Amino acid sequence: MIDDSGLTRQVLPIILNRLLNTALLSGYSMDNMPSDASIDRLDARLIALLHAEPRIGVLECARRLSVARGTVQARLDKLMSRGVIRDFGPGISPAALGYSVMAFMTLEIAQAHGHRPVAEHLSAIPEVLEAHTVTGAGDLVCRVVARTNTDLQRVIDEIVSFEGVVRASSVIALAEQVTYRTMPLVEAAAP
Repeated sequence: MIDDSGLTRQVLPIILNRLLNTALLSGYSMDNMPSDASIDRLDARLIALLHAEPRIGVLECARRLSVARGTVQARLDKLMSRGVIRDFGPGISPAALGYSVMAFMTLEIAQAHGHRPVAEHLSAIPEVLEAHTVTGAGDLVCRVVARTNTDLQRVIDEIVSFEGVVRASSVIALAEQVTYRTMPLVEAAAP
């Protein structure tokens, strides 16, 4: 608990000023640390390295980036806590697992129910890869996969069976033109 006495109001600014001056004299600067909404070149290089070689260890990252292991670990921890790096898992190909049909569905939902119950229903269906609330004619857009077109009908039927889904429309993806990617964003985000 902070004491709101006059002494605290006089001493606290002095202590904070001394801490700041000590940090600045030690070489720490807010200018060389990325803000919570940005990354710097070192972060971008680290992300690019992990993207190219997801199984690389922290020590090898440090060696290749010519920085201390602790720096790499601190950067990784910060990038993960901010949600910039979400996981280190392998990228999975649904087609390689036998789910060669991909479709995008637009769902209109009953407004009385809201998004949460529909999202919970969708998350229980393994073939629903992702779902996003959107603006426009629909309320949710989902990316779904199926083994065949007939199997896609089963997936659609399972999605629309929920009372919160009022209407659905779907389009089948024919071919992927641009693979899901984030590295151009990483490069653009780092000054």
